[in-house]
Amino acid sequence: MGNALINSVVSWFLKKRIHDMELFMKHPQELQNNILQDLVYYARHTEVGKRYGFDSIKSYRDFADRVPVSEYAEIQSSIQRSRNGEGNIFWPSDIKWYAMSSGTTNARSKFIPVSQQSLEDCHYAAAKDLLCMFLNNNPDSKIFKGKGLRLGGSNVLDKKSGTVAGDLSSILIDNMPFWADYSSTPGNEVALMANWETKMPAIVKETIQENVTSLAGVPSWMMILLNNVLETTAKGNVLEVWPHMEVFFHGGVSFDPYVEQYQKLLPNDRIKYYETYNASEGFFAIQDTNDSKELLLMLDYGIFYEFIGMKTYGTPDEKIIPLDEVELGENYAIIITTNAGLWRYKIGDTVRFTSKNPYRIKVTGRTKHHINVFGEELIIENAEAALKKTISEIACSIKDYTVAPVFMDGKEKGAHEWMIEFDTQPDDVSAFAKALDQNLQRENSDYEAKRANNITLTELRIHNAKPDLFYNWLKQKNKLGGQHKIPRLSNSRDYMEELLQINKVMASKS
Repeated sequence: MGNALINSVVSWFLKKRIHDMELFMKHPQELQNNILQDLVYYARHTEVGKRYGFDSIKSYRDFADRVPVSEYAEIQSSIQRSRNGEGNIFWPSDIKWYAMSSGTTNARSKFIPVSQQSLEDCHYAAAKDLLCMFLNNNPDSKIFKGKGLRLGGSNVLDKKSGTVAGDLSSILIDNMPFWADYSSTPGNEVALMANWETKMPAIVKETIQENVTSLAGVPSWMMILLNNVLETTAKGNVLEVWPHMEVFFHGGVSFDPYVEQYQKLLPNDRIKYYETYNASEGFFAIQDTNDSKELLLMLDYGIFYEFIGMKTYGTPDEKIIPLDEVELGENYAIIITTNAGLWRYKIGDTVRFTSKNPYRIKVTGRTKHHINVFGEELIIENAEAALKKTISEIACSIKDYTVAPVFMDGKEKGAHEWMIEFDTQPDDVSAFAKALDQNLQRENSDYEAKRANNITLTELRIHNAKPDLFYNWLKQKNKLGGQHKIPRLSNSRDYMEELLQINKVMASKS
């Protein structure tokens, strides 16, 4: 397929899709209600549909009154039955793929069902929309004159049932339509390799021969790949290897801690950065304008959305609301009902709405990844904002970090303990810690109140991680590559204690 034909097809699709998006922006709740009715009708004869009387559900209120909210543990047995070959449990069509997801570095994986409908109408639709939005905002783009470098995980075939389980990214690569496969690198054989440390040099070897014009992946793992590219090619920056690079489509973790490193790797203002919000459970939102910090909530991917305000989350006053009842500036946990058979499922993410016309969001963190041991209600959004401000004040850059509480023991007051792996070290780590503590207080009034006169919390503590500490930690847990992430905030010390021990061992060997 020649470049001219691709551009012609894309131009036609772009105009049509922009019109469709304008419709769901104008009539969001009507579309959401239609999606809910379609999902309920389609699954009315499944085991779940019969249990909750889907055939007589006529409204959102009927649905909310009958169907309970669930987490993974409550549906795990049904998913296992589905993986063992039983059909028509929670979705009428066969489920061939399961996206493995832990959300943290826990050893036990979740197996999230991926139906043919969710593959086509959600994940692949989103990939097309992402290109559509980028091209609509950058009409002079020559992105199709080269290839997109995709960085994903690996698939493991379940011989017993014939289903496939692996990172969502690998499932998408393995089933990629021809139009996407044609313009992507590396090829499937390399892209789906299981061993990350073997896969990395193989990707570098194959891709440095290509004209790469876009990147797609998780910022932390993509940065490792790009540094390997520079080491292999002995070039000063990535644009010396791929001079026609235009955009990095990223998601999975906040981009803020990595901004400075990417500006060094891709030192040209023409490079665009487009954020996506996708998970094993579905593709939810896309940055739809250049240089934006907000994501457009995509309402026509076969997903019905509900929300729980985090102020009452997990309390007797908890209230679940549909999209049209959300308020700007509030922090919400997301509940989804999907075209893969997840019914009122808590995905564990939190978002804040920045606009209701159209609905735009910012991802603020995880329901379980926060610190509220002392009433400080510190969320990832606060931590990222404070880090970004501190880095701008004190010359340094950060590769990875995690935070845990220091519990009161009767004599000592509480504190927050940070493990930070610096990419570029600050001249004075103590000064960095003091500035970070002050910026956290500016970002979070609850933290500020607990820090006042050291009444509850003393100044935060920083451990300077040895190089590749987090990489080695993930390697020990067999969690390299793909969509595996460092848990940023935790109410327990489990991660921190493991990291402190590994850091001690690494220090003794250096």
